[in-house]
Amino acid sequence: MPDFPTLAKLADDLESGRTTSRKLVEACIARIADPAGEGQRTFIHVDKDAALTTADAMDALRKVKAAPSPYAGIPISIKDLFDIRGQTTRAGSRALDDSDPAEHDAAAVARLRRAGFVLIGRTNMTEFAYSGIGINPHYGTPKGAWNRAVGHVPGGSSSGAAVSVLDGMAHGALGTDTGGSCRIPAAFNGIVGYKPTQRRVPLDGSVPLSFSLDSIGPLARSVSCCAILDAVLANEPITVLKPRPVKGMRLAVPTTIALDDLDAAVAETFERALKTLADHGAIIERIEMTEFHDIGPMNAKGGFAASESYAWHRYLITSKGDVYDPRVAVRIMRGEAQSAADYIDLINERRSLIARVNARMAPYDALVLPTTANTPPKIADLADDKAFTTQNLRALRNCTLINMIDGCAISLPAHRAGDVPVGLMLAGAGGSDHRIFELAAGMETVIRV
Repeated sequence: MPDFPTLAKLADDLESGRTTSRKLVEACIARIADPAGEGQRTFIHVDKDAALTTADAMDALRKVKAAPSPYAGIPISIKDLFDIRGQTTRAGSRALDDSDPAEHDAAAVARLRRAGFVLIGRTNMTEFAYSGIGINPHYGTPKGAWNRAVGHVPGGSSSGAAVSVLDGMAHGALGTDTGGSCRIPAAFNGIVGYKPTQRRVPLDGSVPLSFSLDSIGPLARSVSCCAILDAVLANEPITVLKPRPVKGMRLAVPTTIALDDLDAAVAETFERALKTLADHGAIIERIEMTEFHDIGPMNAKGGFAASESYAWHRYLITSKGDVYDPRVAVRIMRGEAQSAADYIDLINERRSLIARVNARMAPYDALVLPTTANTPPKIADLADDKAFTTQNLRALRNCTLINMIDGCAISLPAHRAGDVPVGLMLAGAGGSDHRIFELAAGMETVIRV
Protein backbone atom coordinates (compact mmCIF):
# COMPACT_ATOMS: atom_id res chain seq x y z
CA MET A 1 0.00 0.00 0.00
CA PRO A 2 1.26 3.55 -0.71
CA ASP A 3 2.54 5.56 2.22
CA PHE A 4 0.01 8.41 2.34
CA PRO A 5 0.76 11.61 4.31
CA THR A 6 -0.48 12.57 7.75
CA LEU A 7 -2.80 15.50 8.36
CA ALA A 8 0.13 17.55 9.67
CA LYS A 9 2.12 16.92 6.49
CA LEU A 10 -0.88 17.78 4.31
CA ALA A 11 -1.47 21.00 6.26
CA ASP A 12 2.18 21.96 5.78
CA ASP A 13 2.00 21.18 2.06
CA LEU A 14 -1.13 23.31 1.69
CA GLU A 15 0.37 26.20 3.62
CA SER A 16 3.61 26.15 1.62
CA GLY A 17 1.84 25.88 -1.73
CA ARG A 18 3.31 22.46 -2.56
CA THR A 19 -0.23 21.26 -3.13
CA THR A 20 -3.79 22.57 -3.26
CA SER A 21 -7.07 21.32 -1.92
CA ARG A 22 -8.27 20.75 -5.48
CA LYS A 23 -5.32 18.48 -6.20
CA LEU A 24 -5.93 16.51 -3.01
CA VAL A 25 -9.62 16.09 -3.77
CA GLU A 26 -9.03 15.15 -7.40
CA ALA A 27 -6.52 12.49 -6.32
CA CYS A 28 -9.00 11.02 -3.82
CA ILE A 29 -11.78 10.98 -6.41
CA ALA A 30 -9.49 9.22 -8.89
CA ARG A 31 -8.67 6.52 -6.36
CA ILE A 32 -12.36 6.04 -5.56
CA ALA A 33 -13.15 5.69 -9.26
CA ASP A 34 -10.29 3.26 -9.99
CA PRO A 35 -12.02 0.08 -11.25
CA ALA A 36 -9.17 -2.02 -9.86
CA GLY A 37 -9.67 -0.61 -6.36
CA GLU A 38 -12.23 -0.86 -3.58
CA GLY A 39 -13.90 2.50 -4.15
CA GLN A 40 -17.20 1.17 -5.46
CA ARG A 41 -17.65 -0.93 -2.32
CA THR A 42 -16.11 1.59 0.06
CA PHE A 43 -18.44 4.51 -0.76
CA ILE A 44 -22.22 4.55 -0.89
CA HIS A 45 -22.20 8.08 -2.30
CA VAL A 46 -19.40 10.27 -3.65
CA ASP A 47 -20.07 14.00 -3.49
CA LYS A 48 -17.74 14.87 -6.35
CA ASP A 49 -19.12 18.23 -7.45
CA ALA A 50 -19.61 19.63 -3.95
CA ALA A 51 -16.17 18.39 -2.88
CA LEU A 52 -14.45 20.11 -5.81
CA THR A 53 -16.41 23.32 -5.22
CA THR A 54 -15.48 23.28 -1.54
CA ALA A 55 -11.84 22.58 -2.41
CA ASP A 56 -11.72 25.63 -4.70
CA ALA A 57 -13.28 27.73 -1.95
CA MET A 58 -10.69 26.60 0.59
CA ASP A 59 -7.86 27.29 -1.85
CA ALA A 60 -9.22 30.80 -2.39
CA LEU A 61 -9.49 31.42 1.35
CA ARG A 62 -5.95 30.18 1.93
CA LYS A 63 -4.60 32.60 -0.69
CA VAL A 64 -5.95 35.52 1.31
CA LYS A 65 -4.84 34.01 4.67
CA ALA A 66 -8.44 33.34 5.68
CA ALA A 67 -8.52 29.52 5.86
CA PRO A 68 -10.67 28.47 8.84
CA SER A 69 -7.96 26.10 10.13
CA PRO A 70 -4.58 24.71 9.03
CA TYR A 71 -6.45 21.60 7.85
CA ALA A 72 -8.92 23.42 5.63
CA GLY A 73 -9.13 21.76 2.25
CA ILE A 74 -8.19 18.24 3.36
CA PRO A 75 -10.69 15.62 2.12
CA ILE A 76 -12.25 13.28 4.65
CA SER A 77 -14.98 10.64 4.46
CA ILE A 78 -18.21 10.46 6.46
CA LYS A 79 -19.79 7.23 7.65
CA ASP A 80 -23.27 6.77 6.17
CA LEU A 81 -24.69 6.99 9.69
CA PHE A 82 -24.47 10.82 9.76
CA ASP A 83 -26.81 13.45 8.37
CA ILE A 84 -25.37 15.70 5.68
CA ARG A 85 -27.66 18.52 4.69
CA GLY A 86 -29.52 17.75 1.45
CA GLN A 87 -28.59 14.05 1.45
CA THR A 88 -30.46 10.91 2.50
CA THR A 89 -28.95 9.08 5.45
CA ARG A 90 -29.33 5.34 4.81
CA ALA A 91 -27.13 3.91 7.58
CA GLY A 92 -25.93 1.23 5.19
CA SER A 93 -29.50 -0.02 4.73
CA ARG A 94 -32.17 -0.11 2.03
CA ALA A 95 -34.92 0.42 4.59
CA LEU A 96 -34.27 4.19 4.61
CA ASP A 97 -34.08 4.67 0.82
CA ASP A 98 -37.26 6.75 0.74
CA SER A 99 -36.36 8.94 3.73
CA ASP A 100 -36.36 12.70 3.25
CA PRO A 101 -32.99 14.38 2.78
CA ALA A 102 -31.50 15.78 5.96
CA GLU A 103 -32.33 19.41 6.70
CA HIS A 104 -29.18 19.94 8.78
CA ASP A 105 -25.71 18.51 9.15
CA ALA A 106 -25.08 16.23 12.10
CA ALA A 107 -23.28 18.09 14.89
CA ALA A 108 -20.02 16.22 14.22
CA VAL A 109 -20.24 16.90 10.48
CA ALA A 110 -20.91 20.59 11.09
CA ARG A 111 -17.80 20.85 13.26
CA LEU A 112 -15.64 19.25 10.57
CA ARG A 113 -17.08 21.64 7.99
CA ARG A 114 -16.32 24.64 10.20
CA ALA A 115 -12.69 23.57 10.32
CA GLY A 116 -12.66 23.51 6.52
CA PHE A 117 -12.43 19.77 5.91
CA VAL A 118 -13.84 18.69 2.54
CA LEU A 119 -16.52 15.99 2.68
CA ILE A 120 -15.58 13.57 -0.09
CA GLY A 121 -18.50 11.17 0.35
CA ARG A 122 -20.46 8.73 2.48
CA THR A 123 -18.74 5.47 3.39
CA ASN A 124 -20.19 1.99 3.47
CA MET A 125 -20.86 0.32 6.81
CA THR A 126 -22.51 -2.64 8.47
CA GLU A 127 -26.25 -2.06 8.19
CA PHE A 128 -27.36 0.13 11.11
CA ALA A 129 -23.87 -0.32 12.61
CA TYR A 130 -24.81 -3.67 14.15
CA SER A 131 -21.69 -5.84 13.68
CA GLY A 132 -17.94 -5.72 14.14
CA ILE A 133 -17.21 -7.60 10.91
CA GLY A 134 -18.15 -5.09 8.20
CA ILE A 135 -20.11 -7.24 5.76
CA ASN A 136 -22.93 -5.45 3.93
CA PRO A 137 -25.28 -7.47 1.65
CA HIS A 138 -26.83 -4.33 0.13
CA TYR A 139 -23.80 -2.33 -1.03
CA GLY A 140 -21.08 -4.97 -1.09
CA THR A 141 -18.20 -5.46 1.32
CA PRO A 142 -14.91 -3.64 0.76
CA LYS A 143 -11.91 -5.91 1.08
CA GLY A 144 -9.63 -5.13 3.98
CA ALA A 145 -5.90 -4.57 3.86
CA TRP A 146 -4.82 -8.16 4.40
CA ASN A 147 -4.32 -10.47 1.41
CA ARG A 148 -6.73 -8.76 -0.98
CA ALA A 149 -6.34 -11.43 -3.63
CA VAL A 150 -8.21 -13.71 -1.25
CA GLY A 151 -10.50 -11.12 0.39
CA HIS A 152 -10.64 -10.58 4.15
CA VAL A 153 -13.22 -8.56 6.05
CA PRO A 154 -12.51 -4.86 6.69
CA GLY A 155 -13.95 -4.87 10.21
CA GLY A 156 -17.04 -2.99 11.21
CA SER A 157 -19.14 -1.26 11.56
CA SER A 158 -17.07 1.63 10.12
CA SER A 159 -15.80 -0.58 7.31
CA GLY A 160 -15.70 1.92 4.46
CA ALA A 161 -14.25 4.56 6.79
CA ALA A 162 -11.15 2.45 7.41
CA VAL A 163 -10.67 1.40 3.80
CA SER A 164 -11.10 4.98 2.58
CA VAL A 165 -8.13 6.04 4.73
CA LEU A 166 -6.09 2.92 3.97
CA ASP A 167 -6.36 3.42 0.21
CA GLY A 168 -5.98 7.20 0.12
CA MET A 169 -9.58 7.80 -0.93
CA ALA A 170 -9.75 10.19 2.04
CA HIS A 171 -7.15 11.44 4.50
CA GLY A 172 -9.26 10.88 7.60
CA ALA A 173 -12.66 9.41 8.36
CA LEU A 174 -15.60 10.06 10.64
CA GLY A 175 -16.86 6.90 12.30
CA THR A 176 -18.83 5.69 15.29
CA ASP A 177 -17.98 3.21 18.03
CA THR A 178 -20.60 1.38 20.08
CA GLY A 179 -18.64 -1.80 20.73
CA GLY A 180 -15.49 -1.23 18.71
CA SER A 181 -16.70 0.16 15.39
CA CYS A 182 -13.79 2.61 15.05
CA ARG A 183 -11.14 0.40 16.65
CA ILE A 184 -11.91 -2.96 15.00
CA PRO A 185 -11.66 -1.72 11.38
CA ALA A 186 -8.55 0.24 12.37
CA ALA A 187 -6.97 -2.93 13.77
CA PHE A 188 -7.94 -5.02 10.76
CA ASN A 189 -6.46 -2.47 8.33
CA GLY A 190 -3.30 -1.34 10.10
CA ILE A 191 -4.42 2.22 10.83
CA VAL A 192 -5.39 4.13 14.00
CA GLY A 193 -8.93 4.34 15.37
CA TYR A 194 -10.16 6.28 18.38
CA LYS A 195 -13.18 5.89 20.67
CA PRO A 196 -13.54 9.03 22.82
CA THR A 197 -15.26 9.42 26.14
CA GLN A 198 -18.83 9.40 24.91
CA ARG A 199 -19.98 12.72 26.35
CA ARG A 200 -17.27 14.72 24.57
CA VAL A 201 -18.86 14.55 21.09
CA PRO A 202 -22.61 15.14 20.57
CA LEU A 203 -24.61 12.37 18.92
CA ASP A 204 -27.14 14.75 17.29
CA GLY A 205 -27.83 13.94 13.66
CA SER A 206 -26.53 10.38 13.68
CA VAL A 207 -28.66 7.24 13.42
CA PRO A 208 -28.41 5.55 16.83
CA LEU A 209 -27.49 1.99 17.60
CA SER A 210 -27.32 2.42 21.37
CA PHE A 211 -27.56 5.95 22.74
CA SER A 212 -26.00 4.70 25.99
CA LEU A 213 -22.90 3.35 24.25
CA ASP A 214 -22.57 5.16 20.90
CA SER A 215 -19.43 7.28 20.59
CA ILE A 216 -18.29 9.37 17.64
CA GLY A 217 -14.63 9.13 16.72
CA PRO A 218 -12.03 9.34 13.96
CA LEU A 219 -10.04 6.83 11.92
CA ALA A 220 -6.77 8.04 10.48
CA ARG A 221 -3.12 7.21 9.75
CA SER A 222 -1.49 8.23 13.00
CA VAL A 223 -2.18 9.08 16.61
CA SER A 224 -1.63 12.77 15.92
CA CYS A 225 -4.12 12.64 13.02
CA CYS A 226 -6.76 11.14 15.32
CA ALA A 227 -5.96 13.70 18.01
CA ILE A 228 -6.50 16.56 15.54
CA LEU A 229 -9.84 15.19 14.36
CA ASP A 230 -10.92 14.37 17.90
CA ALA A 231 -10.25 17.95 19.00
CA VAL A 232 -12.39 19.27 16.15
CA LEU A 233 -15.19 16.81 16.94
CA ALA A 234 -15.10 17.69 20.65
CA ASN A 235 -14.98 21.42 19.86
CA GLU A 236 -11.69 21.78 21.70
CA PRO A 237 -8.60 23.77 20.68
CA ILE A 238 -6.19 21.85 18.43
CA THR A 239 -2.91 21.72 20.33
CA VAL A 240 0.45 20.14 19.58
CA LEU A 241 0.38 16.55 20.82
CA LYS A 242 3.32 15.89 23.13
CA PRO A 243 4.24 12.19 23.21
CA ARG A 244 4.81 10.83 26.70
CA PRO A 245 8.11 8.93 27.13
CA VAL A 246 7.63 5.17 27.25
CA LYS A 247 10.03 4.98 30.18
CA GLY A 248 7.98 5.18 33.35
CA MET A 249 4.59 4.46 31.78
CA ARG A 250 2.48 2.40 34.19
CA LEU A 251 0.43 -0.02 32.10
CA ALA A 252 -1.95 -2.74 33.28
CA VAL A 253 -2.68 -5.82 31.16
CA PRO A 254 -6.09 -7.23 32.18
CA THR A 255 -5.81 -11.02 32.26
CA THR A 256 -9.56 -11.48 32.75
CA ILE A 257 -11.35 -12.26 29.43
CA ALA A 258 -9.17 -9.91 27.33
CA LEU A 259 -6.44 -12.52 26.70
CA ASP A 260 -8.72 -15.52 26.19
CA ASP A 261 -8.91 -17.40 22.88
CA LEU A 262 -6.49 -15.20 20.93
CA ASP A 263 -5.42 -16.11 17.41
CA ALA A 264 -1.76 -17.12 17.42
CA ALA A 265 -0.72 -14.04 15.43
CA VAL A 266 -2.58 -11.76 17.84
CA ALA A 267 -1.00 -13.35 20.91
CA GLU A 268 2.49 -13.30 19.41
CA THR A 269 2.27 -9.69 18.23
CA PHE A 270 0.79 -8.50 21.52
CA GLU A 271 3.45 -10.19 23.65
CA ARG A 272 6.21 -8.82 21.42
CA ALA A 273 4.79 -5.32 21.79
CA LEU A 274 4.67 -5.68 25.57
CA LYS A 275 8.28 -6.86 25.68
CA THR A 276 9.35 -3.93 23.53
CA LEU A 277 7.56 -1.47 25.79
CA ALA A 278 9.16 -3.06 28.85
CA ASP A 279 12.59 -2.93 27.21
CA HIS A 280 12.01 0.83 26.74
CA GLY A 281 11.25 1.27 30.42
CA ALA A 282 7.49 0.86 30.69
CA ILE A 283 6.25 -0.68 33.95
CA ILE A 284 3.82 -3.40 32.92
CA GLU A 285 1.70 -5.32 35.40
CA ARG A 286 -0.70 -8.14 34.60
CA ILE A 287 -3.79 -7.78 36.76
CA GLU A 288 -7.09 -9.56 37.20
CA MET A 289 -10.12 -7.46 36.31
CA THR A 290 -12.77 -9.61 37.92
CA GLU A 291 -15.35 -6.92 37.14
CA PHE A 292 -15.14 -7.89 33.47
CA HIS A 293 -16.88 -11.17 34.34
CA ASP A 294 -20.04 -9.14 35.03
CA ILE A 295 -20.33 -7.86 31.45
CA GLY A 296 -21.35 -11.16 29.84
CA PRO A 297 -24.37 -11.65 32.11
CA MET A 298 -25.30 -7.99 31.69
CA ASN A 299 -25.46 -8.50 27.91
CA ALA A 300 -27.10 -11.94 28.01
CA LYS A 301 -30.43 -10.58 26.76
CA GLY A 302 -28.82 -8.32 24.18
CA GLY A 303 -27.84 -5.48 26.50
CA PHE A 304 -28.16 -1.81 25.67
CA ALA A 305 -27.66 -2.35 21.94
CA ALA A 306 -30.64 -4.67 21.56
CA SER A 307 -33.03 -2.75 23.81
CA GLU A 308 -32.20 0.71 22.52
CA SER A 309 -31.99 -0.27 18.85
CA TYR A 310 -35.32 -2.06 19.11
CA ALA A 311 -36.90 1.10 20.54
CA TRP A 312 -35.68 3.06 17.50
CA HIS A 313 -36.41 0.36 14.88
CA ARG A 314 -39.64 -1.19 16.12
CA TYR A 315 -41.95 0.54 13.66
CA LEU A 316 -39.54 0.55 10.72
CA ILE A 317 -38.71 -3.14 11.10
CA THR A 318 -42.42 -3.97 11.21
CA SER A 319 -43.04 -2.29 7.86
CA LYS A 320 -39.71 -2.98 6.13
CA GLY A 321 -38.18 -5.90 7.94
CA ASP A 322 -37.98 -7.86 4.69
CA VAL A 323 -35.20 -5.56 3.38
CA TYR A 324 -33.08 -5.69 6.54
CA ASP A 325 -29.95 -7.81 6.64
CA PRO A 326 -31.29 -10.89 8.52
CA ARG A 327 -28.17 -10.96 10.70
CA VAL A 328 -28.91 -7.41 11.81
CA ALA A 329 -32.67 -7.89 12.20
CA VAL A 330 -32.30 -10.86 14.52
CA ARG A 331 -30.03 -8.87 16.85
CA ILE A 332 -32.39 -5.89 16.94
CA MET A 333 -35.37 -8.12 17.69
CA ARG A 334 -33.68 -9.46 20.83
CA GLY A 335 -34.65 -6.14 22.37
CA GLU A 336 -38.35 -6.92 22.05
CA ALA A 337 -38.11 -9.48 24.86
CA GLN A 338 -36.43 -7.13 27.32
CA SER A 339 -38.69 -5.66 29.99
CA ALA A 340 -38.49 -2.20 31.53
CA ALA A 341 -37.22 -3.89 34.70
CA ASP A 342 -34.46 -5.61 32.70
CA TYR A 343 -33.41 -2.26 31.29
CA ILE A 344 -33.41 -0.50 34.66
CA ASP A 345 -31.34 -3.33 36.13
CA LEU A 346 -28.89 -2.90 33.26
CA ILE A 347 -28.51 0.83 33.94
CA ASN A 348 -27.86 0.24 37.63
CA GLU A 349 -25.46 -2.64 37.02
CA ARG A 350 -23.46 -0.55 34.57
CA ARG A 351 -23.22 2.34 37.02
CA SER A 352 -21.75 -0.03 39.60
CA LEU A 353 -19.41 -1.59 37.03
CA ILE A 354 -17.99 1.79 35.99
CA ALA A 355 -17.26 2.80 39.59
CA ARG A 356 -15.56 -0.50 40.42
CA VAL A 357 -13.45 -0.64 37.27
CA ASN A 358 -12.36 2.99 37.61
CA ALA A 359 -11.12 2.23 41.11
CA ARG A 360 -9.23 -0.80 39.79
CA MET A 361 -7.58 1.26 37.03
CA ALA A 362 -6.70 4.25 39.19
CA PRO A 363 -3.06 3.27 39.97
CA TYR A 364 -2.20 2.93 36.26
CA ASP A 365 -1.79 5.27 33.32
CA ALA A 366 -3.81 2.97 31.07
CA LEU A 367 -4.92 -0.55 30.29
CA VAL A 368 -3.24 -2.28 27.37
CA LEU A 369 -4.84 -5.25 25.59
CA PRO A 370 -5.33 -6.69 22.09
CA THR A 371 -7.93 -4.73 20.13
CA THR A 372 -9.49 -7.94 18.82
CA ALA A 373 -9.06 -11.60 19.68
CA ASN A 374 -8.96 -12.52 16.00
CA THR A 375 -7.16 -11.52 12.84
CA PRO A 376 -9.35 -10.50 9.87
CA PRO A 377 -11.39 -13.54 8.76
CA LYS A 378 -11.85 -14.41 5.11
CA ILE A 379 -15.09 -13.02 3.70
CA ALA A 380 -15.89 -16.37 2.09
CA ASP A 381 -15.58 -18.19 5.42
CA LEU A 382 -18.42 -16.17 6.95
CA ALA A 383 -21.22 -17.29 4.66
CA ASP A 384 -22.25 -19.65 7.44
CA ASP A 385 -24.21 -17.86 10.17
CA LYS A 386 -22.55 -19.79 12.98
CA ALA A 387 -19.07 -18.91 11.72
CA PHE A 388 -20.12 -15.29 11.32
CA THR A 389 -21.48 -15.09 14.86
CA THR A 390 -18.35 -16.66 16.35
CA GLN A 391 -15.98 -14.29 14.57
CA ASN A 392 -18.20 -11.26 15.18
CA LEU A 393 -18.20 -11.88 18.93
CA ARG A 394 -14.43 -12.40 18.94
CA ALA A 395 -13.91 -9.12 17.10
CA LEU A 396 -16.20 -7.17 19.45
CA ARG A 397 -15.29 -8.70 22.80
CA ASN A 398 -12.34 -6.63 24.00
CA CYS A 399 -13.59 -3.35 22.59
CA THR A 400 -17.01 -3.84 24.19
CA LEU A 401 -15.36 -4.03 27.61
CA ILE A 402 -14.31 -0.40 27.22
CA ASN A 403 -17.67 0.87 25.95
CA MET A 404 -19.41 -0.78 28.88
CA ILE A 405 -17.15 1.02 31.39
CA ASP A 406 -17.71 4.38 29.63
CA GLY A 407 -14.00 4.58 28.85
CA CYS A 408 -11.91 5.96 26.02
CA ALA A 409 -9.54 3.90 23.89
CA ILE A 410 -7.29 3.92 20.85
CA SER A 411 -6.20 1.08 18.57
CA LEU A 412 -2.63 1.23 17.26
CA PRO A 413 -1.14 -1.04 14.60
CA ALA A 414 1.27 -3.40 16.38
CA HIS A 415 2.24 -5.79 13.57
CA ARG A 416 5.40 -5.65 11.50
CA ALA A 417 5.33 -4.77 7.81
CA GLY A 418 4.13 -7.72 5.76
CA ASP A 419 2.44 -9.48 8.68
CA VAL A 420 -1.29 -9.85 9.23
CA PRO A 421 -2.71 -6.66 10.80
CA VAL A 422 -3.02 -6.74 14.59
CA GLY A 423 -4.16 -3.87 16.80
CA LEU A 424 -2.98 -2.96 20.28
CA MET A 425 -5.56 -1.12 22.35
CA LEU A 426 -4.71 1.48 24.96
CA ALA A 427 -7.66 2.36 27.19
CA GLY A 428 -8.50 4.56 30.14
CA ALA A 429 -11.38 5.69 32.30
CA GLY A 430 -13.84 8.20 30.92
CA GLY A 431 -12.32 11.68 30.74
CA SER A 432 -8.72 10.52 30.31
CA ASP A 433 -8.70 11.17 26.55
CA HIS A 434 -5.76 13.57 26.50
CA ARG A 435 -3.60 11.21 28.55
CA ILE A 436 -4.44 8.30 26.25
CA PHE A 437 -3.35 10.33 23.23
CA GLU A 438 -0.05 11.28 24.89
CA LEU A 439 0.67 7.68 25.84
CA ALA A 440 -0.30 6.38 22.40
CA ALA A 441 1.89 8.97 20.67
CA GLY A 442 4.81 7.88 22.83
CA MET A 443 4.50 4.20 22.02
CA GLU A 444 3.23 4.45 18.43
CA THR A 445 6.55 3.92 16.64
CA VAL A 446 8.10 1.81 19.38
CA ILE A 447 5.73 -1.15 19.38
CA ARG A 448 6.27 -2.16 15.74
CA VAL A 449 10.07 -2.52 15.97
